[in-house]
Amino acid sequence: MSLPKITIVTPSFNQGKYLEDTILSVLGQGYPNLEYIIIDGGSTDGSLDIIRKYEWQLAWWVSERDNGLYHALQKGFERSSGEIMAWLNADDMYHPKSLFTVADIFGRFGQVKWIMGANTFFDEGGRAFLYDDLPYGQRWSRRRLELFDGRFIQQESVFWRRELWDRAGGVIDQNHPLAADFELWLRFSRHERLYSTSFMLGGFRFRTENQKSYNQRDQYLKEVKQLLTKEKSNALQLTLCRLTMLLISIIPKRKWRERLLGKLLGLPPKIVFDRHKGMVMQEGF
Repeated sequence: MSLPKITIVTPSFNQGKYLEDTILSVLGQGYPNLEYIIIDGGSTDGSLDIIRKYEWQLAWWVSERDNGLYHALQKGFERSSGEIMAWLNADDMYHPKSLFTVADIFGRFGQVKWIMGANTFFDEGGRAFLYDDLPYGQRWSRRRLELFDGRFIQQESVFWRRELWDRAGGVIDQNHPLAADFELWLRFSRHERLYSTSFMLGGFRFRTENQKSYNQRDQYLKEVKQLLTKEKSNALQLTLCRLTMLLISIIPKRKWRERLLGKLLGLPPKIVFDRHKGMVMQEGF
């Protein structure tokens, strides 16, 4: 079977402590049709020695001063040619065989234009774990994005087809220093549903120091709210949806609650493993 070319871009700046783990999580996949690009912002901590160690396996890399994460990503994607695209920050990691899983999903299900894996995380030492306290916490729809319930699409496990990237403008909007990822998801959601899967693809690493996503969380949320305001969603519909969700929450049977919430939010089917059929698209909630 012909495997699609997958582009992974890693933006990095002084992440030498974690960078090699990230690189190995990509190259260690053994995926034969990989286009791996690293955009370094001019690191001074030994990151360049790590990159040079693997440069023969990279499609392209550069180290020069840039305007931050999203500028680096744009530079990387402009040099890319993969049919499937994603980015992995320099302290996060992919799970084994995840790129093969992604290729299989896109190959099996033509209607899937972007996908998010199961929410997984790593501690500072690189040990994987997970947690999720909502029955629909790992399933997304346009409406759920608009409602914004304080949870996020896990960027580390998101992959998309280039055709969707092109339809959505083919650009990372750098007018949002922290929440350009959320802005991209909003644009994608105007065109296609986000499918999720129970397969583990990538994970976010929690760190005890210099973690921008934690230290600047309030600013990130402020940008998210500004983006949602610009989206000009139907305020009355969203208010009615929130009220309906409150009413559903008092239904005693969990199974009924989950089904009704899934229908109300318009959540798409989920791609799961079936013991007899293998990878399948699971309807229902």
